[in-house]
Formats: sequence, structure tokens, C-alpha cells
Amino acid sequence: MTTNKTEIKQSGPWGKIHSGISLFFLFMFAFLFLFPLYWMLKAAFQPSFMAIQMPPEFLPVKLTLSNFAKLFGKTPAFRWLLNSVIVAGTSTLLTVMFSSLAGYAFAKKNFVGKNALFWMLMTAIMVPKQVTLVPLYVMMNQYHLYNTYAGQYLPMVAWPFGLFLMRQYMQTLPEECLQSARIDGAGEWTLFWKIVMPLSKPAIATTAILTFVNTWNDYMWQLVIVKDTVMATLPVGISKFAYSEMSVDYGLLMAGAAFGALPMILLFAFFQKYFVKGITMGAVKG
Repeated sequence: MTTNKTEIKQSGPWGKIHSGISLFFLFMFAFLFLFPLYWMLKAAFQPSFMAIQMPPEFLPVKLTLSNFAKLFGKTPAFRWLLNSVIVAGTSTLLTVMFSSLAGYAFAKKNFVGKNALFWMLMTAIMVPKQVTLVPLYVMMNQYHLYNTYAGQYLPMVAWPFGLFLMRQYMQTLPEECLQSARIDGAGEWTLFWKIVMPLSKPAIATTAILTFVNTWNDYMWQLVIVKDTVMATLPVGISKFAYSEMSVDYGLLMAGAAFGALPMILLFAFFQKYFVKGITMGAVKG
């Protein structure tokens, strides 16, 4: 007992030093990740020229709402927000649905060529998005989906990473639960909707957040597939108004970025518990 007390006393100062070093690096990394968000908000509430002035002002001065007044007064920002919600929300719903169905099949079903087909689909992750722009544009144009909501969100639905997340998580579900349900007479649809889906909430939340953020921030495809300004999503619409031949309105750009980042921040804050759990548990079994 005396030895244990001595060891605790000896390890006490070192434990405090270790904890202090860990907190120091934690705060440093938090500062590095939060500083761009702070700079965006600061620039959004300051005159445009202050975003690029040298030397920069690190503390907010000359605060103004003119950038937001310009954003909401001279641009259809709320229509762009509605377009982004429709495109990102529909893409998220369809991606979660198809990824869950496919993930369940690859995780819990046995069929010929299952592993070969799965890894063939995974290779699509390595294909750069720029390579698929022209074929997707031709396809959407042939199906008369150019400048439509469907043309904006349908290419986002076939996301292999969503399939990967759902399959990895569903592999960790206990087989005994599924076998018990089958013995009780549950069919495949009942098994999927009443047992597999409720148990997969962390993976569903993770897939939903990543899909929503990926679609919400997408710029290149939305720029290609949209012709009318009224059909543009928030990133595309703001860039068209902020950039001109002679200059860039950084104040408007930062105000639009802050306005567009708010839904993503709220979404992550709401699903944060499921998101972290889905990431960690999905990595347990390969």
C-alpha cells in the first residue's frame, strides 16, 4: 500500500505536465482549425477592402452590416439557399437510402463475386471528379436534365464512399439479432427496416452529414449543369456576383460564405454524437 502511494506521488507532477502539454497542443490545433472561420466572420462584418489590406487587422474594427445588406438586397440569396437545400437534401436522402441497401447486401449477404464487385466500386473513389464532368454533362443533356434540380443532385447519389461507410458499419452488427428475427418470421424488408436501420443510426448520420456537406459545397458540377442564375446553388450564385472582370468583392464573398456555412454548422452540431460514433465504430472491422 505504501509503494502504491509512493508511485502515485511520484507520477503526480509528471501526470500534470503530460496533461498540460496535451492541453497546449489541443488548443493549438483548435486555434488553427477555428482561425479561418473567425477570419471569414470578421471579413463578413467589415468593409471589403479590409479583407486584403496589408498589414492585416487581426481584431475586428469598423464593423458594418453593409455586406449582408448587399447580399440580401442585390442578390436572390434566399432563392439560392432554397436551391442548395433542395439539391443537398434530396441528394442526401437518396444517397443514404441506396447506400444503406447496398451496404446491407455487401455486409450481410453472400453472392457470387461479392468482394470483387465491392472493390470494383471502391476504385471509383480514386477517379477525379474532373474526369467525369464531360460524360455526366452529355448524359444529363441527353435525358433533358440540364438546368434542372434532378440534373444537379442525381450525379451526387452514386457516391461509393457512402456505400463503404454503410458496409463497414453493418459488418459490425451482431448476426445473432438477424438470425433471431428470421426465426420469428421476419422477412427481409422487415429485417432491414425494423432492425438493421435503427441499429445503423450512427453510420446513417455520418453518411448523411458527409453527403450533405459534399453536395452543399460542390461548385464545379453545379457551375457546369446550371445556366440560369435563379437555378444556381449558393456557392455558384455568390461567386457570380462577387467576382467581376476588374475586382473581387471580398466582403460580399465572406458574407455569402458565412450565410452558407450556417446550415452545415447546425447540421453537424445536431448530429455530432452520431457522427463521431459512426466514424469510430465503422473503422473497427475492415
